[in-house]
Amino acid sequence: MSTARATVEHLLEQLEPLPVRVRAMFGEYALYCDEKVVALVCDDTLFLKPAPASDGLPEAPPYPGAKPYRVVDRVAIEDVERLQALVRATADALPVPKPRRAR
Repeated sequence: MSTARATVEHLLEQLEPLPVRVRAMFGEYALYCDEKVVALVCDDTLFLKPAPASDGLPEAPPYPGAKPYRVVDRVAIEDVERLQALVRATADALPVPKPRRAR
């Protein structure tokens, strides 16, 4: 099963004005904040990368064989301030991505 585009658009609306974008990957989506992958959207569910800000959220793998991510439930997604704080804090806790080498 894949994620509906409407789910991704709703997430982007909830996260405005944060500097976020999504990228389609294998039928699902990666969510970027400050050019860091902070979450995956799989099967219409938001999975945040583990970070201190999301301690206490339930964990589950976003797809078979993946490491556990933190699952953000629908109630938290509808709480705009909480969702934005979780995404911002996760981005702040992650290292800056290494620059890609030119081909």
